[in-house]
Amino acid sequence: MFKSAVFNLQEATKDQVQEFLNSFDTVLTDCDGVLWIENNAIQGSADTMNYLRKLGKKIFYVTNNSTKIRSDFAAKAQQLGFIASQDEILSTAYLVAHYLKGIGFTKKVYLLGSNGIGEELKAVGIRHIGVGPDPVKPDFKNMQPSELDPEVGAVVVGFDEHVSYPKFMKAACYLSSEECLFVATNTDERFPKSGSIVVPGTGTLVRAVETCSERKALVLGKPHAYVRKFLESCGLNPARTLMIGDRCNTDIELGVRCGFQTLLVLSGVTSSKELDAIRNEKKAPLPDVVLPKLGDLLSLVPS
Repeated sequence: MFKSAVFNLQEATKDQVQEFLNSFDTVLTDCDGVLWIENNAIQGSADTMNYLRKLGKKIFYVTNNSTKIRSDFAAKAQQLGFIASQDEILSTAYLVAHYLKGIGFTKKVYLLGSNGIGEELKAVGIRHIGVGPDPVKPDFKNMQPSELDPEVGAVVVGFDEHVSYPKFMKAACYLSSEECLFVATNTDERFPKSGSIVVPGTGTLVRAVETCSERKALVLGKPHAYVRKFLESCGLNPARTLMIGDRCNTDIELGVRCGFQTLLVLSGVTSSKELDAIRNEKKAPLPDVVLPKLGDLLSLVPS
């Protein structure tokens, strides 16, 4: 639909809003910054998603967040008022396990990440080490080969609140073997957060490991090829699918690459000022439509 330029849905007529709602059968939505921020639902987001479901739309929650397993994401969504099931959650923790199982990986994973990835790996029978603190010791530069696990055949990097210099060293040491796989959940720069505090995202850790290992990671999350292939395997009709997100360089780019319609909300990472800059400089894929927040859609629905 509104393909010629970024269209502010708030400026649409009732007929245009109805045309927009009729133009898709499947809704893919990011979570952090679109539906909620940390543990607080964004006003109106649950009502809007539940309304779209009531209209008969098929719903998928597509998140680059790797800190939880799918059932935990579903439980969080339900607690915040969203109708959601585990089968509707597509997280990068799940993608990592799905990918490694799919290629027949049988070795051990060194995980620079959280229990979310660890539990998804465990669910498919893949062993892992590395979750939790690995403190810096006074003689950390004197790490010995005996401290490395010879069974490790892959390094996986996700969000790790316990990141440390020894973890970077171990990841780089394992990756010195060309046979060791290097997988990352995503390269998001930062987490959506209210106020002026910046919380560095997984991309910070991925770039650090890439730098010290002199290797490039296979990135599985939005907007990269693996998540696209996974979504396409679900039998979606791209022309009848809507991607909702708060980042142009992940959510909207994924939508553009897949041929989906795209809706950007300004309640997360991308601000209206940043959208204007992207629009003027034409440096990233632009959304078809934009709203200040997802909950605003309900007020535009024809009565």
